Formats: sequence, structure tokens, C-alpha cells
Amino acid sequence: MANHHIIHVDGLSKYYQVPVREAGLKASLKSLFKREYNEIKAVDQISFAIEPGEVVGFLGPNGAGKTTSLKMLSGLLYPTAGAVDVLGYTPSQRKADFMQQITLVMGNRSQLSWDLPALDSFDLQRAIYQIPVAEFKKTRDEFIEMLDLQEKVKKPVRNLSLGERMKVEIVGALLHKPKVLFLDEPTIGLDVTMQRRIRTFVHDYNCKYGATVLLTSHYMADVEALCKRVIVIHNGKLLFDGRLSQLVERFSAFRTIHVTTTAFCAWEQYGQVLTQENGQVSLRVPHARTAEVTSRILNEQVVQDLTVEAPPIEDVIEKVFSQKSAEETPA
Repeated sequence: MANHHIIHVDGLSKYYQVPVREAGLKASLKSLFKREYNEIKAVDQISFAIEPGEVVGFLGPNGAGKTTSLKMLSGLLYPTAGAVDVLGYTPSQRKADFMQQITLVMGNRSQLSWDLPALDSFDLQRAIYQIPVAEFKKTRDEFIEMLDLQEKVKKPVRNLSLGERMKVEIVGALLHKPKVLFLDEPTIGLDVTMQRRIRTFVHDYNCKYGATVLLTSHYMADVEALCKRVIVIHNGKLLFDGRLSQLVERFSAFRTIHVTTTAFCAWEQYGQVLTQENGQVSLRVPHARTAEVTSRILNEQVVQDLTVEAPPIEDVIEKVFSQKSAEETPA
């Protein structure tokens, strides 16, 4: 494996054998002697490499194989096939030195004791990871201040709101200052303010400690705020791996031009008119013609303001999935 890669995945696959169950007594009796199975390819030969300090979005619809992939990368699942290297280790061997340098945060799972204050669970984490007391207290207090948890960590975890619980979960998961963060939907179910707070914390942690982050999220605001690069998978297969901006360029055929003007004209000559009201005009134009149309408007009309907008990332991702699904559907 390449030494300069923090994460290197080559042909990673995870297949499951699922028994076929048919209705009826005859089928049930038959299955006692000869059971048939279907093979489910949760992850199917994906390959990628991630450099130190990168924050990469790992995107896909429900059931795409994202969580299964993260579990294999963190050592919770054995791959069916392929090779995985994280920090120079094979994750499934779960060596102590490897476990000391990674963390897996799942937005719908709790690792802290519900009946104890978070501070007590933090002490347990210190013991598990054998963190020196002085270093532990410094890190703990720094994270508590960054997430504004001074009073919350004294309450039993069960008494915290969903957002507060997620914040103390993240603190607990990072007390040993891991070099690699696998974040699986860390902002799921949280309000916009809490999402923004957690995004800021992840960004600051990445900047301060140079940590490598692989992030799954259904909230495109998370991806846009944190990730320059995205990996997109669908039905267990890799669809796209590149810069977020390239994804938009590749799958977005149109741009929206917003014009503030006092001019009255047939705006249809420039493109499809989406809205026109009180001096505000929005036009939809082909991406390839954006520069030409923008130049014409500025030269031919009285323009007070003009902006060009790419489509929302959600729309681009949806287009990627729908295009792939159409390719997979038999004619």
C-alpha cells in the first residue's frame, strides 16, 4: 500500500447470503432440507485513496453501502474481498495501536451511558485509551468550551436534548485525539443551528490536529461546508470520486442568472424565464452559454446587480442517482 495515503481501499467488497423465504407449508418443509440463498452485494469492489488531512464526503442514497464501508474501514466488519489499509494497518485485525488512532461516530448510535453524566463517561474513555490525566483534562475542557457544554456535561445523558447528546457523543469519541474520523450522519435529526455548531467543531478539529475525515451525511450543507472532495456510491458501486465542484460541473447542464434591473424587455431572448417580479428576473440558461448570455445582458440592459448560481448540490446528487438507476434498468 502507498505509504503517503492515510486510507487506501482496493476492490473492497462485502457480500451477504440471505435465505430465500417462500410462503406456504411445502416451501417451509423444503427449506429445512435444502435452503436457497440470494447474494446481496452491500459493497461491490470500490477503490479509492485518501490523503492525510483530507475531509471527504461519502455520499449515496439509503442502502448504497456507506455505513457498511465505514464499518469495514474501522474494523467492525470483515470484508468479503479486497484490501483495506488505514494508517498502515488492516482494520479487521483491530490492533490496539490502530484503535488508538481512529474513531467512528454514528449519529443514530450512543456510546455514552444514559444514566450517568457525560463527565463520568469521559473518565471511562480516559481509562480505556490510557490518556494521561493532565492531557485528558486539557483536551476535555477544550472540547467542552468549543461546543458550549459547560453545564450539559454534568447532567445524565438521558436528560439532554438530541443535539446536546450528539455534541457530548462527539467529545467522548475524540478525547483520545484520533488521526482518522469516520463520521456517519453526525448531524442527523438536528436543527440547523446545532448542525452548524457541529460542522464548525469538525472543521476546527481538522485544522488544529490535521485529522483525516470521511463523512456521510444527507445534509448537503454539511458536505458543502466541510468537503472539497466527494465519493459517491450507489448500490454498493463507486459512481464518482473527485472535487465537489467537478461533480456539479459534470452533472449540471444549466445555470440560473439572477438580474436586478429597471429595464423592461423580452427576457425570453436570453433564456427560460423562471421568475420576473418587481425588477427581479431569474433566467435558466445552458451552462455552456452562461458566459455569452451574461455578457449580452450586461451590454444590452441596465443592470443594477447580476449573479450566476449553480444548482443546489441536492439536485446534482439526485441527478447522479437517477441517471445511474436509468442505466441499470433493462430496456
